[in-house]
Amino acid sequence: MSTLKERLIQEIQKAGADIARFGEADRFQDKTVKLLFPNAKTVICIAARSLRGARRGIEEGTTYHHFTTVGLETVEETVLPTALLRACNVLEDAGFDALPQRRNQLVMAEEDSTNPEVGYKKIYRGRKAEHTLDFEQCAIDAGLGERGMHGTILTDEFGPFQRYAFIITDAEIEPDPVVQPHLCDKCGECVKGCPGKAIAENGELNRWQCAVYYAGGNGQKNPFMPTYAFEGEPDRMDIIKGEVKVTPERAKQLLDQINFYPPIRHAYCSSICGKACDTACYIHLEQKGALKKTFKTPFRKRPEWKLSAEDFEM
Repeated sequence: MSTLKERLIQEIQKAGADIARFGEADRFQDKTVKLLFPNAKTVICIAARSLRGARRGIEEGTTYHHFTTVGLETVEETVLPTALLRACNVLEDAGFDALPQRRNQLVMAEEDSTNPEVGYKKIYRGRKAEHTLDFEQCAIDAGLGERGMHGTILTDEFGPFQRYAFIITDAEIEPDPVVQPHLCDKCGECVKGCPGKAIAENGELNRWQCAVYYAGGNGQKNPFMPTYAFEGEPDRMDIIKGEVKVTPERAKQLLDQINFYPPIRHAYCSSICGKACDTACYIHLEQKGALKKTFKTPFRKRPEWKLSAEDFEM
C-alpha cells in the first residue's frame, strides 16, 4: 500500500501541479507557521510551473496576454487551489487537519509598499492582523529550491518559472532535504534584464519602480505605447527609456497613465515586461545547462528586440 506521502504527491500531480516538497514544521524560520497552526508537524510546498511558452509572445514582441492569463492567473487561481484542495482531502481522509495557504495578492501589512502583479488601488494595506507566510523563506525551508539574486525561488526543474502554495498539517510526513544553493551564481542578468532598473546591484527590489515597468512603462519594450505617452511630463523621455527613479506617489501617478493594454481578471495587471528579470535569469541558467527540464531549442533564439526611443520624441 502506498504511503501518505506517495498518495499526496499523486493527487497533487493529478491536479496539474509539478512539484511537492515536505518539511518538518520545526525547521521553518517563519514562526507564522506555528502561529497559524500550533500543532503543526509538516509543511507541504506545492509548486506548478509557469509555462515557458507563455513568455514566447513577449520574447518575440508579438502577443502579450498569455503570460498574465496562463503563466500567472491560471496557475494561481485554478491549478494551485485545485492541488491544495485535493491534497487537503487526502489528509482529512487520513484523519489529519490541513490548513491550505495560498497567496492573497490584495492584502499587505506594509502601508508604503505594493504588489506589482495587481492594481495598486485594489490592495488592502496595513492589514497587520492578517498573518501571512513569508512565501519565499517557506519555499526554501520546505526544500523547493534556493533564492536567486533578485529574490525569486529557483528550482532545478524550472529555474525561476514556477508559482507555489503550502499546506500546514499535523501529519508527520517524511521530510525532504533543504536545497543547498547551487544555481544562482550572482551573474547579475536579472539586474540588467529589468526594463525599469528596479533591481539594485545587490538584488534589492524597488517594488514601486517594478510596478511601473512591469505594467509597461518602458516604451522601448512596449509596442502598445502611443508616441504621445506621458505627454506633459517634463522627464517623459527618461520615463519611456526606463531611466527615471520614482517615489511611491510618482509611481501611482505614472501607473494611472499606463492604460495601453487591457487588465486581466482577478485584479491582475497585464504584464508587458513578463517579469523580464525571471526571463533573463532563466536564459542564463539554460545557457549554463543548469536545468533538468530541457527543450529542443533555446528560449532566446535571436538578439533581444528593442524599439527606438526616437519614435517618442515630440
